[in-house]
Amino acid sequence: MGAQQSVNAGKAKVDVHVDLTHMLCEALLLPPMRSSGATFSQIVGRISLKHPSLFGRSEKLDVILDKGINESNAVIAFRRPRPEWLSQQSFVIQHTMTPEIAVHGFPADNFTRSGSRGINLSRLSLGVELNEPATSNWTSGTSVKFEHIRPVNNEGRSIARDHDGFPLTCSGNLHDNMIILKQESGYADVNDNSFLKVNFQMEQGLPLVPKSLTFNRVKCAVSKGIKLGPTFLVTSLTGGSIVGDMAPYQAFAIGGLGSVRGYGEGAVGAGRLCLVANCEYTVPLAKHLESSIFMDCGSDLGSARHVPGNPALRQGKPGFGVGFGYGVHFNTDFGQVRVDYAMNAFSRKTIYFGINSGGGS
Repeated sequence: MGAQQSVNAGKAKVDVHVDLTHMLCEALLLPPMRSSGATFSQIVGRISLKHPSLFGRSEKLDVILDKGINESNAVIAFRRPRPEWLSQQSFVIQHTMTPEIAVHGFPADNFTRSGSRGINLSRLSLGVELNEPATSNWTSGTSVKFEHIRPVNNEGRSIARDHDGFPLTCSGNLHDNMIILKQESGYADVNDNSFLKVNFQMEQGLPLVPKSLTFNRVKCAVSKGIKLGPTFLVTSLTGGSIVGDMAPYQAFAIGGLGSVRGYGEGAVGAGRLCLVANCEYTVPLAKHLESSIFMDCGSDLGSARHVPGNPALRQGKPGFGVGFGYGVHFNTDFGQVRVDYAMNAFSRKTIYFGINSGGGS
């Protein structure tokens, strides 16, 4: 759900957009536990500035600021015009501040919620992105960026260790530096009766600066949808692996929306490996109304003990989780309204409420 206002300033265009998403828990429909547990912790406001021709040669400048109660994201992207058959080149500077709940948060209410331990990640990156021209059903992109990652507490002060005295960074210092070469490829085959989507990402940490992390991180997601009469069945499988140097915040977190519903963010586990499977069966009820049943499961494949400091094991996360439930989806002019009711393996129930707006990106 969102509100948007656009203002033209010469050739530049300023977009102001506010989006709202809530996760409501069954017990008193409480919001998810963040650093403050505020009711509006999931409100995100966006200010976007777009200039179509910065120097009069069709150079595009995008400036985006997203601000929530607990997180922020600022992006500056400069794109130079190139022929359509060549890779589109962008220079990007980005800074994010996010609560580190998925890996270091503690599970509560039988793993239905994740609480903050006052650890946040300040991430500054700058680099170059190359997007290859789309060919048939394939898309491809490559980027090279420098990242400076600094754990901070809720007061904004740098910290090197968690509450139990374990390092928060790979270096053991107040920050980590890394140069990352990333390759991402996608495949999509969509028709009226089915779809197949594949996304593959690989990140390689390059040892080009002193104390830079050297690692290889791979993630692959495959989803398949089939129309069965008026109904629709969607299945997906996601797997990931990381080898080499590793900081705890790089672990694959399992649990929550987009992973295993019925659990809090990262409440299932966090490891060097992950495997998540999802299945959802949708039945139309009316013109704009449909219902669904779903089942999610995920595992760290026993790799949590290989994450530095063993944060998941110290928080008592099980490493494997199953969630199932049903939902109602209502399609409107401003987006899709979703209400999902999920139960985890501990028979604890969670209601997820979301309003996804199509505009504002």
